[in-house]
Parts: sequence; structure tokens; C-alpha cells
Amino acid sequence: MSQRMIANLILELAKRRGALQFGQFKLSAGGTSSYYFDGRLLTLDPEGAYLVAVALLPLLYACRAEAIAGPTLGADPIVASVAAVSHLEGLPIPGLIVRKEAKGHGTSRMIEGPLKPGARVAVVDDTCTSAASLFHAIAAVEEAGCQVVKVLCILDRNQGGSAELRRRGYDFAAILAADSSGAIAPSDR
Repeated sequence: MSQRMIANLILELAKRRGALQFGQFKLSAGGTSSYYFDGRLLTLDPEGAYLVAVALLPLLYACRAEAIAGPTLGADPIVASVAAVSHLEGLPIPGLIVRKEAKGHGTSRMIEGPLKPGARVAVVDDTCTSAASLFHAIAAVEEAGCQVVKVLCILDRNQGGSAELRRRGYDFAAILAADSSGAIAPSDR
């Protein structure tokens, strides 16, 4: 099945599960929008989790990612589903979760999971608006001595975040993208 076909299945499932809603919504990145994407309604759904993993894995294999990391809470189910499906495919990619702040006890880790210094890591989140959470995760991964080889999301809102990621030299891709009118379709990048 082609990447575009998988993206269309994800888009239709997001609508059916209520992960993609239309109306007037306040965004965490600031401002308002005529649509709202709740990625967790998609990625915590068994079919949605599987489809997102299947859409992302070819991109991860192509950039030779040795791990996938993302900011808690939006990326947690994505990272877990990618790790599980990659194991089933016989090409395992471990998952890493980036905390909002380092633990105040125990090992004081900022990143949870089997992190190997020097690893090639892809960073993922459910949505990219300003890319603030993606930049937070990227900084944590790079501070841990790893190389960010790809930055991914399910929905690129095209509100400046993806352009800034690319401007800073990161290889960015999204499964779905919104245009200026709020229409959402499979992404070309």
C-alpha cells in the first residue's frame, strides 16, 4: 500500500474517531483555528496506532533511525506503536520519551527509554504548529549526544513550525498537512 493511501486511511479514521473536528478552537500554541486535531484519539485507537506506525516506519528505515523519540504526552502512543510494529516487522526501532523537565529524583533523566549516546534518532509529535514541543525534544536528544536524523508529525498545521524546522536544517516530514483555509490532505513532504 502506498504512503498516500495510508495517509488517506489515517485522515478518514481521524474523522470517524472524532480526532479531527471542525468549529472554533483555541490552540495551545496561541491563536484560534477552524479545526482541532486531537492526535491521541487517533494514536490510542488500535487501528489508528497501527496505521500511524505503518506510515512512519518507511521514513524511519530510509533515514536509518536507530530510535524514535518524542515529547510526552502527544508522542507517547506514537513512539510505543512504532516500537511494537517495528519489532513485528523484524527491524526493531526502540522508543524514547522526552520529559517536559528532568526527573527530580532517581537518575534525574530527561529522556526515558534505551538511549544510546551517538544514536541516530528521529523525533516525532502528533501535531506541528509552532514546533515548540518538537524543538524541546530535539534539544534534549542533541544534549544527550545523539544525532537527529528526521523530524516527523502526523499533522502539519503549516503555521510556521515546519518552515522553522527546515530553516534550521532538520529533515521534516508529515503524514497530513493543512492549508491556509483549514483543508487537510495527505502531505507532499
